[in-house]
Amino acid sequence: MAIRINLLPHREARRERQKKLFWFFTAASAVAGAALVGMVWTVLQGYIGTQIERNEFIAAENRKLDSQIKEIATLRQEIDALRARQRAVEDLQADRNQPVYMLTELTRLTPEGIFLRAIRHEGNRVNVAGWAASNERVSEYLRNLQNNSPFVERPELIEIKVAGQPPPGVQRRLFEFSLNFFMRPTPERAQLQSGKPAAPRAPAAAAAATQTAQK
Repeated sequence: MAIRINLLPHREARRERQKKLFWFFTAASAVAGAALVGMVWTVLQGYIGTQIERNEFIAAENRKLDSQIKEIATLRQEIDALRARQRAVEDLQADRNQPVYMLTELTRLTPEGIFLRAIRHEGNRVNVAGWAASNERVSEYLRNLQNNSPFVERPELIEIKVAGQPPPGVQRRLFEFSLNFFMRPTPERAQLQSGKPAAPRAPAAAAAATQTAQK
């Protein structure tokens, strides 16, 4: 039987094979790692791109909302201006009959012996100046204003004194007086404030007052 002896450097050959396998697996690991990193990077870039698109969409929608909010603010200003005009017109409509009611009440409540010479109307406050035949006539006038009118309140005597110069054609002694009172809200004003229909007597009172003023 012949004995075979391997005279080749098998250890060096094995080392070469192991070295080649090592570099092969190292290169394969590097390629796999690079591929994995590339894939992860691509996925992340996709997420980032999607999020950027969402952010841009949200920013665009926010700009639209800002524009709409500005339009709404402008509309609110216009609505407020229209409401202010409406209130001004309603105030004029509600207060246009107040002088008529005032003159009607003054005509109705002024007793004999009272002569009015000046009437000043500022808002709801009315100042009346005139001459009186006596102090009792002025007291009666104040009582009438206090108790006999639904439109007059808080009458107050400012002063009363002997008239220094009576009106022309009057020889007797007269007293000069001045008083204030306040007009209550007219039925039209009360209707505007409460939103309820005005009392039925208001048109008749206004018509009577107009006829009295025309006389």
